[in-house]
Amino acid sequence: MKQSKTVTIGEEIFTFESGRLAKQADGSCTIRVGDTIILATAVAAKGGLPRGFLPLTVDYKEYTSAAGRIPGGFFKREGRPTEKEIITSRLIDRGLRPLFPEGYQAETQIMCTVLSADGEHDPDILAINGASTALVMSQIPFYNPIGAVRVGLINGEILINPSNSQRDVSDLDLVVSATEEAVVMVEAGANQLSEEKMLECIFRAHEEIQLLIRAQHELFRAAGLSKPRWTVPVDVPQEVYQQVKSDLYAPMKQALFTKGKFARKAAVDQVIEAYLAAIPAEEAARKEHSGKVAHQLEEEILRDSVLHEQRRFDDRRVDEVRDIDIEAGLLPRTHGSALFQRGETQALVSATLGSKRDAQIIEEYEGESLQRFLLHYNFPPFSVGEVKPVRSPGRREIGHGLLARRALTPMLPHEEEFPYTIRVVSDILESNGSSSMATVCGGSLALFDAGVPMLAPVAGVAMGLVKGEGDHFVVLTDIAGQEDHYGDMDFKVAGTREGITALQMDIKISGVTRAIMGKALEQARAGRMHILGLMERVLPEPRRELSKFAPRLHTIHVTKDKIRDLIGPGGKTIRSIIEETGCDIDIEDTGKVIIASPDEQAAARAIQMIERLTEVPELGKVYTGTVRRVESYGAFVEILPGTDGLLHVSEIAPYRVREVADELSEGDEVTVKVLSIDETGKIRLSRKAVIMESPDFNPADYPEPEGGSERPSGPREGGRGDRGGRGGMPPRGGFRGREGGGRRNGGGGRSAPRP
Repeated sequence: MKQSKTVTIGEEIFTFESGRLAKQADGSCTIRVGDTIILATAVAAKGGLPRGFLPLTVDYKEYTSAAGRIPGGFFKREGRPTEKEIITSRLIDRGLRPLFPEGYQAETQIMCTVLSADGEHDPDILAINGASTALVMSQIPFYNPIGAVRVGLINGEILINPSNSQRDVSDLDLVVSATEEAVVMVEAGANQLSEEKMLECIFRAHEEIQLLIRAQHELFRAAGLSKPRWTVPVDVPQEVYQQVKSDLYAPMKQALFTKGKFARKAAVDQVIEAYLAAIPAEEAARKEHSGKVAHQLEEEILRDSVLHEQRRFDDRRVDEVRDIDIEAGLLPRTHGSALFQRGETQALVSATLGSKRDAQIIEEYEGESLQRFLLHYNFPPFSVGEVKPVRSPGRREIGHGLLARRALTPMLPHEEEFPYTIRVVSDILESNGSSSMATVCGGSLALFDAGVPMLAPVAGVAMGLVKGEGDHFVVLTDIAGQEDHYGDMDFKVAGTREGITALQMDIKISGVTRAIMGKALEQARAGRMHILGLMERVLPEPRRELSKFAPRLHTIHVTKDKIRDLIGPGGKTIRSIIEETGCDIDIEDTGKVIIASPDEQAAARAIQMIERLTEVPELGKVYTGTVRRVESYGAFVEILPGTDGLLHVSEIAPYRVREVADELSEGDEVTVKVLSIDETGKIRLSRKAVIMESPDFNPADYPEPEGGSERPSGPREGGRGDRGGRGGMPPRGGFRGREGGGRRNGGGGRSAPRP
């Protein structure tokens, strides 16, 4: 039977519906806002062996048909997940995963599909709420539903679930997932927002989320459902746990405070192996249980040391950043590069500049768009001393790359000021925690090294949490791998000295309070200031010159009616310029033309050719043109490609010209001045004005010829030679034969008058 609930969030109405679609799934629902609709389903495998972890899979899918479009490309169906689909799948997973009960290990799959999209309401928020609702409506032991909203900030005003058009002008793009009690997931990009304002926005979102959670509870009750009870399975007998803890706690603690990631691991392994070796082979069950407890102790010791002794395995203070080493410009042929080392995490980052044609074409259900800033994060297995097959980037690599890109984007120059496509590549060469924040720091330095005029440097730091009983907690600055693995939170904060540009929080507990988040943001700001200070010592500002290997971009503007002339039939004209100069040339519909080349002379040649092709004649300007046609009343001179003007017989010379053909022939070069341009675009030219306005002009040098037009100073350079007859039919008045051939010398006159 169908159940439906509506709730108003901000200015939008959310409609939850269950019992109509996908009824064979364990749980399903649709959520609608405007004309955007998503379907969410949840299914858990029945039976199966224990995995030792929660095998949760989340898949979010956008079909172009939802927006009334057919996919582009050769294959007319959706293929591999887009970046947006991967990121949304991670958003859903990160909010739900920590809320499954301890010991639950059934293979579980959540699928969210966009059925309809109106282009104004992003389906990602609907998908998070839909995934929680599908779990609530199932028999899967999921007892703490979550809600999610997006928060925007325009002119200081907080907006809940802003539309896509509002997001385009917002200073904040924040997604918050939370339970009734606490926040469980945060993802944000911001334009240098203060910590206080960010905290206000997060907990304003938490207030609105209560309405979404209430709607899920009401839908559950309306369906008359009940949930099975969950009992935490007991893996290890209590007496074995107590015995192993008594025997191993002290030696394990001593081993865990060994300096160095691999030395520490070796010391711990040695303690555990020696202990297990002493257990008789016939006590296999005890040996297995003891091994589990030994590895549990590592987590307990870390948490106890932090909570009760304020002590970390590498002996840092809880608010201390690891040692940092920075080198810029170490790769000679890249456009920009930096090596950022923080503790045992090392990122080698390069920056490459390209033209608009290097931008990434993104195809989504809304249509195609261009992405001019690319950031690619790579995490090879050798960075953690492992052997694994190398595949295409996984969800983790995509997610970390997006976070770093989001952190750096607000500080990039505007496209009008710096019209390059920018690609940053971060290769993690060593990893022991917070490689994504090392990518932010290294990326900022590489962009400075490339000469990108960024507004300010950006740094990032990862914060951790160890929560004890009640209100007792400790926030850790710059967490290492073990602190991330065994701690309760991974809270990444990136920004400038002025404020936050990116934020991401994942937790492993049921939620974090305002007090915890406020302390984490405060401590993160201090850590960020410390890191920015070290970065500024190495490279305080962007380099003033681009790398000599980087293309130089030159922008010129042509009138829209000249774009066709520049492109030419079938692109012939622009291709010929590209082939002749070797430059990359992009032409926009607005008339903006961008020429890219590392060779300044080639770029200058291309600009000259383009300007010549697209120049508009100016009144009073002098041009050197080519005679294209000769008539009895004058000659048509091409002063610009495709642009002719009339040189009337009276404007050819500062004396009377009786026959145009005696002065000019097709193909002759002639210097003329634009006398007038009428409203229809017809151009009147003058050669006489050019001669008479010359500083060397002397009227005595140009006497009036007696027998016809006459040149004052002998034959012209590059004379026409013997033109002979014009061929074909004789001109009006018959043939005008000449004595001999070639150009007349002096006042030879015509051999016979025209009848």
